[in-house]
Amino acid sequence: MTKADLVDALAGEFDVSKRRIGEMIDKMLAEITSALKSGDKVQLIPFGSFVIRERRRREGRNPKTGETIVIPARRVAAFQAGKGLREAVGGVRRKAASANGKRK
Repeated sequence: MTKADLVDALAGEFDVSKRRIGEMIDKMLAEITSALKSGDKVQLIPFGSFVIRERRRREGRNPKTGETIVIPARRVAAFQAGKGLREAVGGVRRKAASANGKRK
């Protein structure tokens, strides 16, 4: 689904113009971005959460030359699916069988 598909779906559902729906989506994304920039966690229950993760400095290799390079530390945005989204997409998880093959 693209942003245009989302705008079309919402415009058909509500009595609001496509342009206004697009502006609302842009504003929502800007607010999420702003919150993440300031280090806050954004929770959209039961959909999921956007968080910032710190990646530490590490060594890597240039695949072309094989030379060792240093990859600097950085912050990255990550999404953690909420319970409602996980259940909607993957179904309900059953409890795992114990080591002897019997259910708990």
